Order: sequence, then structure tokens, then C-alpha cells
Amino acid sequence: MEVKNQYCIKINLPGGVASAGDMYEILIIASNAGATTVSIGNRQQLFFYIDADRLEDIRTDLMQAEINYEIDKDDFPNILSSYVTDAIFNVESWIKEGVYKDIFDLFDFVPRLKINLVDNNQTFVPFFSGNLNFITSNISNYWFLYIRFPKTNSSYCWPSLIYSDDIPVISKVVENTILNNRHLFYDQPEIKHQLFFKMVMAGNTFGDQPVTEPLKLPDFYLPYYEGFNKYANNKYWLGVYRRNEVYPLEFLKDICALCLKTRVGQLYTTPWKSLLIKGINEADRAQWGAILNKYRVNIRHAANELNWQLENLCSKSLELKKQLVREFEEHDLRTYRLGFAIKMQPKTGLPGSIIIRKQRGELFDILHSKDFNPNSKDLVNYKDNVSQNDLAQCLISLCNYYHLTLSDNSGALSTLENEVEQNDTEIVKHIVYQCKSCLTIYDKSYGDLVNGIAPYTEFESLIEYACPVCEASKENFLLVEKMIAAS
Repeated sequence: MEVKNQYCIKINLPGGVASAGDMYEILIIASNAGATTVSIGNRQQLFFYIDADRLEDIRTDLMQAEINYEIDKDDFPNILSSYVTDAIFNVESWIKEGVYKDIFDLFDFVPRLKINLVDNNQTFVPFFSGNLNFITSNISNYWFLYIRFPKTNSSYCWPSLIYSDDIPVISKVVENTILNNRHLFYDQPEIKHQLFFKMVMAGNTFGDQPVTEPLKLPDFYLPYYEGFNKYANNKYWLGVYRRNEVYPLEFLKDICALCLKTRVGQLYTTPWKSLLIKGINEADRAQWGAILNKYRVNIRHAANELNWQLENLCSKSLELKKQLVREFEEHDLRTYRLGFAIKMQPKTGLPGSIIIRKQRGELFDILHSKDFNPNSKDLVNYKDNVSQNDLAQCLISLCNYYHLTLSDNSGALSTLENEVEQNDTEIVKHIVYQCKSCLTIYDKSYGDLVNGIAPYTEFESLIEYACPVCEASKENFLLVEKMIAAS
């Protein structure tokens, strides 16, 4: 998004990590050019705006500092990684700090396609939002590779596992194969995967570990990523989220200065557009609190405000999110284990359990991923051409439907039972009707907003009812008993 008489500067932080010193240097250059705020992108990159008359000055400063940048462009997407999760959101994987850094260092080119390096033992960082999605296997130093061809819904699982040191090499070959053959592999309705494999492998050898079992991803769970949190060796990590997606530049400079003073080596940006600092000592917590107080930074937002993916620097998406969050709050809506994405551009690769996609005029389509897992590549249409004023009610109905179906899963039922036990609440039977084809549930407590059916309408009284998701007839529904917490 270009602001009149201003330019947008984008700086990639490979893997979403930067040393405190490097970050401080970037901020000083931005400040000298007149920038006052910085934004974090959903690929862990940085954005800031400068006035047009400062453009040549910042070009000179960035080149002298040997910092790669783009002006009003995003031709070179940042390499996204789950490095930020190491030791705080995941402690069980073989991939650690040194492996990530070794891979980053082996890249001898700036990628033009989106590359993700993601640990399969976490769900904080999305798995398939890239074009080249490297996901850890259970074999140390070997990765699955899932290729999502640009501007398509076509994906391809590479038939062998990729060794860590080969990731930059195969990335370069795959990228060149796609971009040099756009008529075959870029924005095409059909992709010939075997032809693609042959072209990539011509004269190359990648991987000596065949894929013997499919990738198994964990159920989606978004950890709360704000505030001070204790982890290994009596250290703390701090997560900072900004409701308006904007960080005061002076605030970030103070953060970097304190990192240098207290020997905190690195800062991390996240795909949720937040900032994270690890390795804070107990003795230094007061100094970190003083910075938060100085800039009036709140670090305890509601969970249903944190689970959103928006396009970068998109004011319309941000305003719509704020509207929906307000309406969710009014209904005290439970959004646990759900992630929302707002797509103003039709082919934006944002992941989400529930996706709000802009159509013509002021209308939106609502979709959800298979099993409501944002890492699923399969999408189900829920409702088309919804006005902005009706979005919240449709989304509330969909969320309620999800949490009813969640109890079908034994793990989810255990979670519910644990919550009930803690709150000393009684479990009771509840009668609903479930579609045999897509498992959509009709619960008279909620009715069916999509079909214009008011709450407390008995299912038996409905005439010519059709499933709101797959459009199956009323006869396709079965009576089911659910176990829920009594109110």
C-alpha cells in the first residue's frame, strides 16, 4: 500500500530473526530518514514509510550498511521459519538454533518464491503458506518438501526427503524451473507434476531418503504469544503484539538497547506480526516492564484478537478485523483452536481455519479448511456473497458449529471434560442432527442462519431443508447425542 508522497521500505529478516545490533542499525537508519513507526509482515519481514525527499539518503545508508531492501515492492519474499518457536513453543524436535542458522547461511541467492522452513512439532508458524514448504520429518536433518505452485491451488509432495544442507540448492533449482517455465508451472490451471520432477532432476541429485510414510501434522493450537513467560533455565520470554500492527520506532530502539545492555542476543518477528524476545533474566524483568510502561504497551489482549492473519499494510483488512472482534466480544464467542484469515486479494496465500474472502463490491465469501485445521490445503465453501454487516453473525454460527463437532473427537472431548472438572460443571446429553456427508450439525439452540432458520426451531418441523455446507437433503441427517456442559 503506497501512501501519497511516501515510499514503503521493506527489509527481510531471514527466518524472522535478527541480532539486537543489526536490528538497532536498521532502526537508526529508518529514524534518520524520518520514519516514526515500523510494521511486521506476515512473513516476518519489516516495513516502514519515509517521505519522498528522504529516498536518496536512505538508499545510501542502507547500501553502506549492506542491508538488502526493496522500495514499494515485494519481489523477494522473506524466508519464513519456525526458529522463533525453539525452546518456548516446542522442545521435542531435533531441529535447533544451529540447524536453522546453518541453512540460512547456505543460501547464496535471494529467493523470488516463498520458502518456509517449519518444524512439524509446532503449530505457531504455518506449514503451507510458502511455495516451497520444507517441513521436518522424524529423521534427524531430513525434511519433507511440499511445493505449492505460484498462483495455483496445485501442490506436490517431493518423493524423497531433503537433507538440511541441500535445502538452498534444491530451492534454487526449483525456483529457476518454475520461473523459467511460467507457461507450465506458474498461474496455470493444471500442473504436470511428473514433468516438473523430471525437469528439476535433470543433471541433479537430491535426497537419498525415500518418503516411506506420509507427513503427520499435529492438531492446530495457537499458543498465547504475549506477555512475560517463564521457560527453561529460569529464563523469560516476552511477546509483544500491537492491535494496530504498528510499533513505535523509539520503542523498538529502546528494546534493542536493553537487549544489548542485558546480553540478550536476538529478536524474533512472528507470522502473527508480533515481536518476541527470548533469554530475559529474572533480575532484568523490571527494566523490561519500565519500557512497556514508558510506551503504554499492553501485553494482555484477548485470545480471539490474536488469532488473525491479515494481508500486509492493508487498512481495510484491519478495520474489518476490528469490527468482527468487537462483535465476537459482544457475543462472548469462543474461538479456541480457530484461526481467521481475511483475504482482500483472491490469491493471497494466508492460512486460516476460517477464511473471509473479498468478492465484488462489498460482498464476501466464507470458507473453512477441512477439519478446521488452518494447515489443511482443502477448503470448503460455507457461505457466498455475504454483506459486511452480516459477516459476524455467519461467522458466529460457523464457530458454534465447529465447537459442537469438536466433541466428536476424543481428544477434544477430553479437553472439554477437563474444563468441566475444573469448573465443577455437570455434563448432560444434547440432541442434534448431523449430515452424513460433511458432518455439519443442526442444533435447534442455534438454528441455521445461512438458511434463515431461527433458533429453537425443531428439526422435524423443517420442510425441504438442505445442508448449509454440502447442500444434502434433510434425509441425509442423522440424530446424534452430544455430551455438553450444562449451563
